[in-house]
Amino acid sequence: MSRLIEDYALIGDCETAALVGRDGSIDWLCWPRFDSAACFAALLGGREHGRWLIAPTGSIVRMSRCYRGHTLILETTFTTADGVATVIDFMPPRGSNSDVVRIVRGDAGRVRMHTELILRFDYGRTVPWMTKRADNSYCAIAGPDLVVLHTTAQLRGKELTTVGEFDVAAGTTVSFVLTHGPSHLVPPDAADPEPALASTEAFWNEWMAHGVEGDWAHVLGRSLVTLKALTYAPTGGLVAAPTTSLPERIGGARNWDYRFCWVRDATLTLLALMNAGYYGEAGAWRDWLLRAAAGAPAQLQIMYGVAGERRLPETSLSWLPGYAGSKPVRIGNDAAHQLQLDVYGELMDALYQARRGGLTPRETDWAFQTALLDHLQTVWHEPDAGIWEMRGPAQQFTFSKVMAWVAFDRGVRTAEQFSLRAPVDRWRETRRTIHDTVCRFGFNQERRSFTQAFGSAELDASVLLLPTVGFLPVDDPRVRGTISAIERELLIDGVVLRYNTHAGADGLPPGEGAFLACTLWLADAYVLLGRRQDAEALFHHVLSLANDVGLLSEEYDPHAKRLVGNFPQAFSHVALINTAHNLARSTKPAKQRAS
Repeated sequence: MSRLIEDYALIGDCETAALVGRDGSIDWLCWPRFDSAACFAALLGGREHGRWLIAPTGSIVRMSRCYRGHTLILETTFTTADGVATVIDFMPPRGSNSDVVRIVRGDAGRVRMHTELILRFDYGRTVPWMTKRADNSYCAIAGPDLVVLHTTAQLRGKELTTVGEFDVAAGTTVSFVLTHGPSHLVPPDAADPEPALASTEAFWNEWMAHGVEGDWAHVLGRSLVTLKALTYAPTGGLVAAPTTSLPERIGGARNWDYRFCWVRDATLTLLALMNAGYYGEAGAWRDWLLRAAAGAPAQLQIMYGVAGERRLPETSLSWLPGYAGSKPVRIGNDAAHQLQLDVYGELMDALYQARRGGLTPRETDWAFQTALLDHLQTVWHEPDAGIWEMRGPAQQFTFSKVMAWVAFDRGVRTAEQFSLRAPVDRWRETRRTIHDTVCRFGFNQERRSFTQAFGSAELDASVLLLPTVGFLPVDDPRVRGTISAIERELLIDGVVLRYNTHAGADGLPPGEGAFLACTLWLADAYVLLGRRQDAEALFHHVLSLANDVGLLSEEYDPHAKRLVGNFPQAFSHVALINTAHNLARSTKPAKQRAS
């Protein structure tokens, strides 16, 4: 039986991340980058696919855990009949190598603990060669990977596993440091546990130094720390999630690799960071977008690797049974090469908001943007795969056309507001043509709602963003009718489905959870409508779905009442931050994009 997704907490060093279960087991870690092969893959299989457990040997009377303040230092406290012990887990901000540090602290009495280290490189497939070194450390090697374990605990080998037992009494500690390095180099030195703990705490406290105020300060702080943790520091790219193949429906096939950076997330991420005062991170994200997208506009992709890689070939890992039997387990993502027209609007909007927000543009930026619109002028009318990356036939998706409108609208606004040379008259004409086309073919008169695609009767939560991006005002009868239709048909037990997943409609079997970002988009629409009480109710409901340490996945299954999808999901936390700002501040992201 797999653990619930919400049983996990996140630790990371802003280049990769690990998931730690409530039982003290690290079940997921890719080294040295987010998108590298996992050395602990029990999340998608069993203990035999790699994990690292530290927990009491006896029965646990009570377990509690929390992050230390606004940091990414996880403290899991176990109470047994004999005493209390806390496992402190963290990854120091990256030096020359990446470390996982685990400090076991005795709090009361004496607790007998045990550890079980099962390293399995290449996503649980490869058993490394483990040796004990002269300094009493342990070295594991397989192919390009090398991992060194330093600890004062006495360990032994048992059935291709490294195990040991030790006691912690009140006031004492036992530390473990696991360090990754390339196998062709000298084994790396380990971080010193206590100084590393102090420096890691100082890093996060300094990053959060200007503080987050208001009714939801703790929620915003945790979401901002999560976004920072999902940032690949060397490039500024932000991964959608640190995991792959956590299912959108338990036992289903909607299992995707999210360890990449999506252009679609650009504007809302930028606004979330800038509105919270993190202009350094916002600037790094903007620069990553420009580097990744640079080149021929016709080759713009919807996602890239953390350093801007374009080739993300998708394959299945047959030896992994999948989370709760959900197969296939995929790495890579073939959707990278789909035509999705909305990313053109997303990129233009993000660069426009960056200029408005005070981020200094580069001299070459505007030439790139005008070339982007020149290309979009020739393709905006084509069918595409849409915002949800449908793997069925291409369609004339309504939201794709709306975002094509956004691209030209932001081009016109940028040229006018910043006195830049551009074919503004032509852009205005194209903008008007797209607007007329969407209103004519994307709106279903019988349903009194904008629909998923031209000529379709299917609803889609993406059209909740029409007033947010400025396509139509929220008090337009067509927008109000759309919101009402989505309330009736896609709002299920307080959460919003992206669309109805009919068999064959998107090339996949039906069934998935409700999309948490879409739920928050409905809350944002309520804010614009002046339905504050309804907006707060939805917002608080989403807050209640976060796990005990404040993390959200991509979706929520209202029937099974559990989180589903990759975890933690950056876009869910971005949406949470923006909805909180919409409710609590005069500067509202839901109005920023439209104005």
